[in-house]
Amino acid sequence: MRIGLGLPAAIAGSPAGLTLEWARLAETGPFDSLALHDRLAFESLEPITTLAAVAAVTRRIRLACLVLIAPLRGSAVMLGKQLRTVAALAGPSRLTIGLGVGPRRDDYEAAGLPFEQRSRMLDEQLVDLLPLLGRDVELLTGGSGRAALGRLVRAADGFCHEGGDPQAFHNAADRARIAWSESGRPGRPRLWSLGYFALGPGSPRTGRQALERYYSFTGGHAARIAAGLLTSADAISAYCEGYREAGCDELVLFPTVADLSQVEQLGRALQERRR
Repeated sequence: MRIGLGLPAAIAGSPAGLTLEWARLAETGPFDSLALHDRLAFESLEPITTLAAVAAVTRRIRLACLVLIAPLRGSAVMLGKQLRTVAALAGPSRLTIGLGVGPRRDDYEAAGLPFEQRSRMLDEQLVDLLPLLGRDVELLTGGSGRAALGRLVRAADGFCHEGGDPQAFHNAADRARIAWSESGRPGRPRLWSLGYFALGPGSPRTGRQALERYYSFTGGHAARIAAGLLTSADAISAYCEGYREAGCDELVLFPTVADLSQVEQLGRALQERRR
């Protein structure tokens, strides 16, 4: 299983310049990918332009968005142009984009788009988007409902899970593999998932507060997400092992504290796990 590192671009208050420093440092570490989230109505960096900037300061590491809320982008032609541009700047086989509808109504209200029509809008986008991308971009789909699985088998290279309990990932991955097989597609889908971490003195409290703020739209569920924060090397090792056993191909660990030392601390935790 490959392990990626999230960028701090969606931590409220994180300075924009930290994202590029973070990417440069991650490039030298034991990480296989760099990823970020997508929000519109939140204090965060826009993911496509951020990935273009990160592509300019890295050479090796894979770049990913988990997941891009495609209906917010409108025209499939424009979105295709943007993604091909990032792929060209990054170089061959370095860009992975998860496509999803997003669960937050406020993002659609900010864009002036109907929240209830988001699934239909994504399906329509995909018809025009796929021929524009060719093989320049590895595509994932987010979500595990019937519509999301349909997009997986029609249009994507793999599936991105929302994170949490490895058993929940295992169950969702099984549904993805079954749908893939029943559709007649050869091989199997690439399987991605994610988790959140905060390491070092004082970091767990700050990290939980950041998660509760980011997921406040879920109501009481935000506290349960925050309770799953990985706050020690042992917790990270157990989480990674659970996902490895569940068949995950790439697990991305996202920061919840906007401090460059988090990159080094996670790198050390992963190196200890591999010994």
